[in-house]
Amino acid sequence: MSTREILERESGLYPIRTVSNITGVNPITLRAWERRYGLINPVRTEKGHRLYTQKDIDEINQVVELLHKGIAISQAKSYLSNQIPEEQSEGPWQDYLQRILQAIIRFDDQAMDNAYNEALSLHPIDMVTNWLVLPLLKTLGERWANSDGSVAEEHFFSAYMRNKLGARFHHEASRTRGPRLIAACLPGENHETGILLASLSVMARGYRVILLGGNTPLKELIEPVRRTEANGILLSGSIIPPITLLTKQLPELVKQIGVPVFIGGQTALQFNDAIVDAGAIALGTDIPQALKRIEKEVTVHH
Repeated sequence: MSTREILERESGLYPIRTVSNITGVNPITLRAWERRYGLINPVRTEKGHRLYTQKDIDEINQVVELLHKGIAISQAKSYLSNQIPEEQSEGPWQDYLQRILQAIIRFDDQAMDNAYNEALSLHPIDMVTNWLVLPLLKTLGERWANSDGSVAEEHFFSAYMRNKLGARFHHEASRTRGPRLIAACLPGENHETGILLASLSVMARGYRVILLGGNTPLKELIEPVRRTEANGILLSGSIIPPITLLTKQLPELVKQIGVPVFIGGQTALQFNDAIVDAGAIALGTDIPQALKRIEKEVTVHH
């Protein structure tokens, strides 16, 4: 145990970075909750640094639970004090979705950036992914299928997300110190949005991620795992994979590496049984549940 950890345990006070790792809520978001809504008021050191108690941490976890239930952040304080508003909000997500969708239709990157940044400043990354980005991707797909939208709209949003998430990934990568995960897209999957979103969600929990990107052959994952002593592999895909990938290549990978292989996205939903039969772990698209499963399996093998 480090000197800092000993001091934290003896004082019962924790700095914002530790609290962020424990709760999965970004420090920027914690500061925004405090500044805008009076949520979670930590004590301050003489230099102005925030220090949180265990009670603060418990309240942060309660806020996260409320947000997952669709409660607006502006109403969280009332819920915590058991003063439930008479008119319960359905949350901000439909408003964010419409704002970004209209920006995409106009090809207005500034309006899109403003709405996305606002959502991200007030909510954990995995919540923004689950409640905003994934529904938005589904809406764009439906618009294209119904001829209401275009491929250009989808490409416009995908390019934005790739640049935005890529910059955030590299910013967060220098901060994480936990178990390592190799992250990649399944062979044949060229869209990297899914694996970038998944990577940021696990990084918010303190994991270190080695990102290999799109369309990665499974056999190419073995050496990175060995060289980095990674604690697991995180794969993402929305494709229909070749049958040999699930019946031959995936079982061989699982057998050779000896660490958990997680697969998320639509592929994991559609081919759950085949993935499990191969010895891998199907995560699906529910991010909170996926994070719990990853933490459980990696802890066992760590």
